[in-house]
This record gives sequence, C-alpha cells and structure tokens, in this order.
Amino acid sequence: MDMTEGEKRPMSARRKRNRRRYYAYEISSVLLYGLFLFLICLAMIFFVAQKTVVEGSSMSPALEDGDNLIVDKLSYRFTEPRRYDIVVFQYPEGENSYYIKRIIGLPGETVLIEDGQVYINGELLGENYGAKPMENPGRANSPVTLGEDEYFVLGDNRSVSADSRDPAVGNVSREQIVGKAFVCIYPFDRLGFLRHQ
Repeated sequence: MDMTEGEKRPMSARRKRNRRRYYAYEISSVLLYGLFLFLICLAMIFFVAQKTVVEGSSMSPALEDGDNLIVDKLSYRFTEPRRYDIVVFQYPEGENSYYIKRIIGLPGETVLIEDGQVYINGELLGENYGAKPMENPGRANSPVTLGEDEYFVLGDNRSVSADSRDPAVGNVSREQIVGKAFVCIYPFDRLGFLRHQ
C-alpha cells in the first residue's frame, strides 16, 4: 500500500530531529573527551612529570647540553630527596629560571670543601660519578651548615657549574625543588634512566 504525501513528511522531520540529536551527542562526546584529556595532561604536568631540556655543560658527563629529560614530580610528595639525586630546582633570583644539579648535602649536615674535596660532617664524601676536584670552593671554603629543609647542590662539571658554592644560588630549600630528573628521552643515543650514584 502506497503512503500518501502527508504520511511521508512526519517521518522525514523525525529523522532530521534524530540526526541533529545524534550529531549533538557526538560533538558533545568529543568535546568532553578532549576536556578530559586536557585535564589529565594538566595534572601530569603539575603533579606527576614534566619535560625539561638541559642547557650548558655543568652536569657533564651525566647530562649534556641539549639532553631532553623527564622530571619526576611525584616521588618527592611521598619521600624526601636523597644524596646524589639529580634535581631540578627554581633559581632563587629568577621566577621562571630553573637549574639542574646533584644533591650533595642534606638537611642538618655541615658541608666543607677543602683541597678540591667535599667533606660532610668532617668525613670525606665518596663520589664515583665522574666528578672532578674543584678549583674554587666558593662559600664552602668554610663550613656551611644546612637548615632543616635545606640542601647543598653541586654540578658534576664543577669547573663551570654555578651551584651552592655561589652565594647567588646558595642552599636550596625543599620548597624550591621541582622534582627528580630520572630519564633522558633525547637524543636517542643517550636514551635511558639517569645514574644517581
């Protein structure tokens, strides 16, 4: 039995309404999914990990100029930084300036540099990551006692490193530390986890 012209129109209008609803649903689903991914990425950047690029040779040979790293920002929410950790911290004189160095002295310890060697609480520090003797002890030529939330940091390439020996950097507070550098992702020939000791 053939349908009349009047019977066909309501079906067509219904289809158009259904199609509009379908497209509206699909678009809103994509937008919500995009927003969800954006919030996940934002949470990753602020709370879990972030990418950073090494500038200069102050951490050579462990890190080289241009190395792309992933910084773990989550671990230090549950544990304290440890000696020999390679950390990214905010430079005290620059709001958007960050340094990357190795933790040498821990809270409450006394650091002294004598004849190019590091002493912690009067004991020679055992270092085996390629650090060279220092020509300039800086402010650590006399004992530097760290506060309860302060760390003494040094670059591995100590002849060119601006670190806790320099009064402009000084002792690094726990609050300044962004996170622990834990893996190099580029260049590919240097891909791998970082050696912290």
